[in-house]
Amino acid sequence: MQYFQNYNPTGNIYLSTFLAALPIIVLLYLLALHPHKDKEGNKHLGIFAPYAAIIAALVAFAVCILMMKMPPVMAVSAFLYGALNGLFPIGWIVFSAIFLYNTTLITGKFEILKDSVAGLTPDKRLQAILIAYGFGAFMEGACGFGTPVAVCGAIMVGLGFRPMTAAVICLIANTAPVAFGAIGVPIITLSQVSGIPDAYISMMAGRQLPFFSIIVPFWLVATMVFMDKGKWSDVWEVWPATLVCGASFALAQFFSSQMGWTMIVDIMAGIVSMICTVFFLKVWKPKRIVGHGQSYDGKDTGVTNKYEHVQHTSGEVIQAWLPWAFLAVAVFIIGLNDVKVYLNSLFNPTWAVPNLHNLSIHTPPVGTGKAGMAAKYSWNFLTMGGTGIMVAAVLSGLFVLKLSAAEWKKSFTMTIVRMKVPFTVICTVLGLGYMTRYAGTDAILGLAFTKTGSAYPFFASMLGWLGVFLTGSDTSSNAMFGNLQRITADQLGLNPVLIVTANSTGGVMGKMIDAQSIVVSTVACYEDHHEGMNAVGPIFRAVFWHSLALAILLSALVWLQAYVFTGMQVWAPGIGPAAH
Repeated sequence: MQYFQNYNPTGNIYLSTFLAALPIIVLLYLLALHPHKDKEGNKHLGIFAPYAAIIAALVAFAVCILMMKMPPVMAVSAFLYGALNGLFPIGWIVFSAIFLYNTTLITGKFEILKDSVAGLTPDKRLQAILIAYGFGAFMEGACGFGTPVAVCGAIMVGLGFRPMTAAVICLIANTAPVAFGAIGVPIITLSQVSGIPDAYISMMAGRQLPFFSIIVPFWLVATMVFMDKGKWSDVWEVWPATLVCGASFALAQFFSSQMGWTMIVDIMAGIVSMICTVFFLKVWKPKRIVGHGQSYDGKDTGVTNKYEHVQHTSGEVIQAWLPWAFLAVAVFIIGLNDVKVYLNSLFNPTWAVPNLHNLSIHTPPVGTGKAGMAAKYSWNFLTMGGTGIMVAAVLSGLFVLKLSAAEWKKSFTMTIVRMKVPFTVICTVLGLGYMTRYAGTDAILGLAFTKTGSAYPFFASMLGWLGVFLTGSDTSSNAMFGNLQRITADQLGLNPVLIVTANSTGGVMGKMIDAQSIVVSTVACYEDHHEGMNAVGPIFRAVFWHSLALAILLSALVWLQAYVFTGMQVWAPGIGPAAH
């Protein structure tokens, strides 16, 4: 039975939009605002994340069935399809990253890695920009889909960062690189659904994101300082290194994007940023070093994870970093298009999802009303980012760390215990997202933005922001709203390249607030999974305003490019208003 999406099922556009947003409102309220008491009677805001996700999914199911008139069997199939995608590839990435971390932890090599980072700089502000921003951007470019947050969060907590601080910093850092993440998949996907060559979208993104590539490292340091009750003077103490980190990344990002090198923009920019920052720290030091366990007024905070730097031989340092080097190389190799095509030709079983594939149909103006939405699950296990990370972990365990049978067992056991509850949340949230996508409630919310007329360039990027929050992925947001952005640009006489690109660049600012990314951060940063799930709400509250502020700034830039700084626009031949 075919299901034609109706974008005003109640006959009242305001009521339809409110009900479409209801599952999101419920999820946000339960995660961040619902008051409750713990066992000791202390009051908190936000309930246990798995419960919030399950309740929101039930609300979404009711909206899809009762308002959207979606066949119940189709809604269930969509939920299961999303949950399966939550396990593979996303859950698999996090599991593999935490497993690799655990192997280095139990063999003591992680202690040496921490010492080597502290050898570059013992200042926690500079460690944050090196790891969360520089190394995190490289990991985003190579793999994406939660890998930077999982890997960098684990490293930062090991260095002595508090779990809450590490999670927030990693989430904020994972913004500017996201549009070019995973070997350029978000922009390539946007190109496919919009019909605009990816080189032009890359060029346009490269005229927006570099501004934020400079801003975000400063934003990151300021956030960390104020979380630790510091002052603006503590932020500006490290401004030279912060500027070098951000500016070198921005310049490399701008250059490679203008060349149309969509697949390697983040990888090149991340490497350039790390190299420039490390070399700069060889010749420059802040006047005052603020280490872990210290407050910014120089007092000892009494934090138990206060870190002391120990010297090691170059051979020991290389051995400690080899597992992470293997990780970077492995995910980069399997992300290469030719390698991916070859491996998928060896093993890539694909199934059409029963009661869903080609049955849900986007009606105008979102779609043509003819072709159904594909729902095929490809278990491309060999080319998943998590597989690359696991290969790195196995090779490291066999040839570098030389794990014993008992250590292999301990690593797997630690990882499984740590992932049980987070898997529930990730799968439930992804199931909710897929259910609303195939029902069409996300399109209802998207269409609400298109009614803004001349202000639409501002709201085009906010639509991308909303899409990433809903789906947890810039790629998914681009697939969902890319064509709608193109249609709206044509209707309003705007440059489609600018408007379509805004979906992806605006979307990156929503990456830090999607439930999937927040759960990944808690898995990486909290050893106690129950404590981590209780931290989901506080982390969301901590990053929401950062996300909204950055999204508004990006939206303002897009609006200025549309009407004021028009020379910054990129025009694709034969696409857009007749004059071009």
